[in-house]
Amino acid sequence: MAPKIFIDGEHGTTGLQIVSRLQDRSDIDLMSMPAEQRRDPEVRTKFLREADVAILCLPDDAARGAVALASDAGTRFIDASTAHRTDPAWAFGFAELSDGQAARIAAAQFVSNPGCYSTGAIALIAPLIAAGLLPTDYPVTINAVSGYTGGGKQMIAQMEDASRDDAITAAYFAYALTLAHKHVPEIMRHAGITRRPVFTPAVGRFAQGMLVNVPLHLDLTDASSVAEIHAALDIHYGGSEIVNVVSLADGAPPRLDPEELAGTDRMKLYVCGLEGSGQVNLVASLDNLGKGASGAAVQNLDLMIGG
Repeated sequence: MAPKIFIDGEHGTTGLQIVSRLQDRSDIDLMSMPAEQRRDPEVRTKFLREADVAILCLPDDAARGAVALASDAGTRFIDASTAHRTDPAWAFGFAELSDGQAARIAAAQFVSNPGCYSTGAIALIAPLIAAGLLPTDYPVTINAVSGYTGGGKQMIAQMEDASRDDAITAAYFAYALTLAHKHVPEIMRHAGITRRPVFTPAVGRFAQGMLVNVPLHLDLTDASSVAEIHAALDIHYGGSEIVNVVSLADGAPPRLDPEELAGTDRMKLYVCGLEGSGQVNLVASLDNLGKGASGAAVQNLDLMIGG
């Protein structure tokens, strides 16, 4: 019998993307509440408890509530909210994080889907911590730009409807300037850093795509060269069909396009810098709704159901 999959919050941005990835698959039974019953708590509870896997595309409090409604029924969860990303009882849904992470996800009842910015930052930092090249207390700086779909339906409307009173007309804007972005705790926990990073996210006037930049001073690390940094990342992700490591040592860096991987579920990690300069510029390129959200959720689902 095909596993029953229920997307709680299927009409939000991430939920719609997950539906589009799953709706034509014959190996699963995709459950969907009738539109007229979406606000009926009894119907929702029934769907949650009957599902083999529930994918939560909800605000944090609603996600916690959904888990409370059905965890005792044996329902397995993939939570796309921030609610459980630092909870040790939940498997972190970044399969490439370590050798055993995919197996942990596959066996878990509870899986937390990473944030989009977090995916890029953790992908760059965690392998260097694990290899002993980056001290856990390194003063990490993260600069990033995302497509506006990461802001959800309200931001999409503000960006795409110029007639709105609250329309956003800027080509690009930085935010979270208090340095209190919700992704910081999960970056620290899963990248393995102990010093709070300076994280400056931004939104550009493009729908999907993302660049996450982590610059390093080699004299503050235990790495001796750009090549050593590249080798550590290349070894960590060797053989991955999803994450590709690109070295630009001794070459002029190209202009990196944040829309490079829009519409895909892959990620590229760029290792930039002139050998001997003492500096490395690391950049992760991904789709904020692909590997950064719905694509990762489907990857985790496939691990959980053995797909």
